[in-house]
Amino acid sequence: MLAHGVLAPNSHNLQSWKVVLEGEDSFLLYVDTDRLSPKADPLGRQVTISQGTFLEYVRIAAEELGYETDIELFPLGEYGPEGSVENLGSKVVARVSLKETTKETKAGHETEVSTSSHLYSMMFLPDTYRVPYMETKLLQEDVKKLEVLSTENVSIVIFQEAEDIEKLGDIAFRAAEVEAGLERIQVESSELFRPNEWKKNEFRYGFTMEGQGLSSLKVHLLQSLVSLFPSMNSPEASRDSFLSQTVTAVENTPAYALIISKGNSRTVQVETGMLYSRFVLTATDRGYVMQPMSQATEEYSEMTGIYQEIHEKYAEEGETVHMLIRVGVPEKEVPPTMRFDVMDIIEE
Repeated sequence: MLAHGVLAPNSHNLQSWKVVLEGEDSFLLYVDTDRLSPKADPLGRQVTISQGTFLEYVRIAAEELGYETDIELFPLGEYGPEGSVENLGSKVVARVSLKETTKETKAGHETEVSTSSHLYSMMFLPDTYRVPYMETKLLQEDVKKLEVLSTENVSIVIFQEAEDIEKLGDIAFRAAEVEAGLERIQVESSELFRPNEWKKNEFRYGFTMEGQGLSSLKVHLLQSLVSLFPSMNSPEASRDSFLSQTVTAVENTPAYALIISKGNSRTVQVETGMLYSRFVLTATDRGYVMQPMSQATEEYSEMTGIYQEIHEKYAEEGETVHMLIRVGVPEKEVPPTMRFDVMDIIEE
């Protein structure tokens, strides 16, 4: 079940999960503070959301394998709002207990189990597509099916009207320009880039060329060039590539989605991640893919103006926009991103 959790989408592909086993039927989930992105995620909000994506993948896998999950969030209380290593690592995020499903239990949850089983096979497909999308709009019945996933505290809202596509695309691009102009964040991103097979085997987290939607031939050629000329993997190169990809993405997006919550507690952030996982899997099952473009929701000082703008236009008072996501049908397929071996996240 934990091996399935490792497949979950997560911020910057950091896979910041640490698991401590409790006996044979429960475990504790912590943030792995060895893998954070403090420059882009100064408050640790994104890494907290990633804890939720992991938990939802575990829950769906457990149901498929014949187990019920009891997920208790922050059993010892939430950690604070700071993004420091000391704070994020100070409290357990969740205690997850497993119980084998009985015939009676299964009969009482046939619809839920069936739905989860349907989503199970989607877990093995890529969760992020950084490629152009077709002009195809989402079917209205699919929009309803995706928006109804919303919970009491966290909502999914999908936008397909031309006016919203233009507004949200403009916000996404201007936010990318801000981020591209910040050396500290570009350095952080370039340090997470794995330019060749040797680096991918050494570090099973971060970004790769395949994840940018390049063909196998281009990947092979670029890996050779970067290996010969390491300066190609510089903060400047990272910035230029990021901006170029953002322009292509914005010009080839038929729909956007926002994930918006009531409040911004750590518990709500985890719930946001759980909803996002279900959103990804359900959309994949309906033939759609997605890519988070959430720079506008980040909390460092240079992004304040755009952060306030997206909230003023799309959120009510007291609400938080956690994610801006492009959604559509991809022009081409991409491979799954690299992942840790499950034993790498288990602390003995």
